[in-house]
Amino acid sequence: GDKAFAQFLSDEIKEEKKIQKHKSLPKVSGGWELEVHGTEARLVRKIAGEKITVTFNINNSIPPSDDDEEPHEGQKPDEQEPDITSTPNFVVEVIKDDTKQTLVLDCHYPEDEVGHEGEEESDIFTIREVSFQPTGESDWKDTNYTLNTDSLDWALYDHLMDFLADRGVDNTFADELIELSTALEHQEYIKFLEDLKSFVKCQ
Repeated sequence: GDKAFAQFLSDEIKEEKKIQKHKSLPKVSGGWELEVHGTEARLVRKIAGEKITVTFNINNSIPPSDDDEEPHEGQKPDEQEPDITSTPNFVVEVIKDDTKQTLVLDCHYPEDEVGHEGEEESDIFTIREVSFQPTGESDWKDTNYTLNTDSLDWALYDHLMDFLADRGVDNTFADELIELSTALEHQEYIKFLEDLKSFVKCQ
């Protein structure tokens, strides 16, 4: 059984490498520096007096597919497989040099917005929550007030979106983030298959 499993994994790795779009991770325009730690990625950008950090994790970032088709039945040509895209939630932190506080905006891609070609007006990501957190502390406090945007005045929400756009977090950025996250997810998936293969073959 293990031999067959290892053989299956070898074929699977070959197939996945064949459809891998990016041999190296795509860049995000606008001078963002990328740091990757396993499945977590962080993009950092410094502008006058501020540091903007965007953090996301590729785990659980692929929306469930609508239909339960089995893409690997008899290995249909790749064209028939829907493009798997990774749309992770991401957290934007804006740190001003002269304050001890960080403004934290929790953003996500709404599930129904995936086919957003053509409608230029709508934003492809939304802000879910906003809070202040003490700068430099890794554990955020639940006691800090968190503003949920569900019941928010639209004018205030629009200002928050503009605030992000002025710092380079706009639709273009959100599109490039999907591209980056998808490539990173695929890279990690192939690595996982390779690790699994070594594990299965290990006697």
